[in-house]
Amino acid sequence: MKGYKKYYGQKIIWYLITLFFAIILNFVLPRLMPGDPVAGIAAGAVSGMTDATAIQKVYEEYAEKFGVNKPMIVQFGMWAGNALKGDFGVSFSQYPRTVGNIISSSVGWTLALQLPAIIVGWLLGNILGAVAAYIKGAFDKVLLPVFMFISNVPAFGMAIILLTVFGINLKWFPTSGAYGFELIPNFSWEFISSVISHYQMPFWSIVLITIGGQAIGMRSMSIYELNADYVKYSRFLGIKDRKIVGYVFRNAMLPQITGLAMSLGTMMGGALVAEIIFSYPGIGTAMMTAVRGQDYPLLSACTLIITIMVLLANLLVEILYGVIDPRVKAAQQD
Repeated sequence: MKGYKKYYGQKIIWYLITLFFAIILNFVLPRLMPGDPVAGIAAGAVSGMTDATAIQKVYEEYAEKFGVNKPMIVQFGMWAGNALKGDFGVSFSQYPRTVGNIISSSVGWTLALQLPAIIVGWLLGNILGAVAAYIKGAFDKVLLPVFMFISNVPAFGMAIILLTVFGINLKWFPTSGAYGFELIPNFSWEFISSVISHYQMPFWSIVLITIGGQAIGMRSMSIYELNADYVKYSRFLGIKDRKIVGYVFRNAMLPQITGLAMSLGTMMGGALVAEIIFSYPGIGTAMMTAVRGQDYPLLSACTLIITIMVLLANLLVEILYGVIDPRVKAAQQD
């Protein structure tokens, strides 16, 4: 138990340090963008006014309201203090809507799309890689190269291919949104079936670009383990091949769990691209709106939420790895 406490303690400390620096960058980087979003909001409020003094006063009032007239360090202190309370301020691009309201309506869609897609892609890739290493034949010569080719297609390219083929040409699935624009969210079968139909193309665009990389990693590790000395010795002793293969694939799976942790961060970007292309109402679409409108509060909140999601997912994978692999505990006790 002592070994696990040391292992988990070190991991949590490093993730907290990473989170601290990520919070600073999430605040500073959006505010380095050129332009003045407050001027756009003020311009809408003074439309038709000709008095320059009154116009300037309105601008100053908005600058004071949003806090952009204060030094950066003061702005950060105010933002961090409010963020701890769950208050990310008011959106510039969707004023007077609050950032918290936008995030709460977007994060659920993103989680429902990304996590299942990444996990399904990871599982299918590992199964394909294990089968290709053990059975070989068509799996190794045909299927694996095909999925390797597919996985090297950029995220936006895969999304556009599916959109063109299955949405525009074949008209099998809707091309945008998370449900029919004429529907109101409820628990009716009509609404649920619309959500499932709109879900298909964003989901599979993420899954398809995940499979190949995971498959090639699992195949390589499985081949290495199948040729290990303990496998040859076990077969010499007459142990059933089914039991040996169980140990082989368990050992081969351990590095793949680390690969899952790494892919969560990189795949997050691909999933956000899929949201934007399919106009899926998740954090990716909210971020695109924030970038176009120079919406500092919304952009900072979106990137912070994504950072926290990635760090938590990676930490959970690290914890799972420590439980599955007894060598972790042994290494900490040495």
